[in-house]
Amino acid sequence: MPILGVNVAIIQGGRVLLTQRADFEVWCLPGGEVDPGESLAQAAVRETHEEVGLDVRLRRLVGIYSRPNWLSGGIHVAVFAADVMGGELDIQAQEVLEARYFRRNELPEALLLGHRQRILDALGGVCGAVWTHDSEWHFNPGTTRQELYRLRDQSGMSPAQFYLEHVGKGIPGGDHTEVEGKVDVY
Repeated sequence: MPILGVNVAIIQGGRVLLTQRADFEVWCLPGGEVDPGESLAQAAVRETHEEVGLDVRLRRLVGIYSRPNWLSGGIHVAVFAADVMGGELDIQAQEVLEARYFRRNELPEALLLGHRQRILDALGGVCGAVWTHDSEWHFNPGTTRQELYRLRDQSGMSPAQFYLEHVGKGIPGGDHTEVEGKVDVY
């Protein structure tokens, strides 16, 4: 069954807020899975508050980003650009090691697969893009996150090294746009 998720690009002063994930120690936009009975927008607002303590107003849909060969049925993520409306930056320690703002030319190398494109699109004002990120999946089709974490822990590698070598590898030439997004001028 495909997973439906959200990411939120909080942009302030030309910088975007990224979180360093606790599970693989790589950087990404705040976000997570959509809960039953929840809209995409509600999930984006909730996940942002849960992960980084900020209350946001969604400004635009940046795009839809898919990894159809991920886990056991693929993952499809709606990415929103947002403004901070309240709250204080306060990370959820179970999921996030650190949160900070980055400029486009300062983005960390160790990013979750596909997030570099999402971040660049959000910073570039893109609206309505549809991307597919084809990735290698070196595990059984039914592998759960818990099994993946067990393999990570048994590998003898750092979480980031395990992710970058075994989980977060794209297929060369596998990233492609299916719908060109327009640039939001405001």
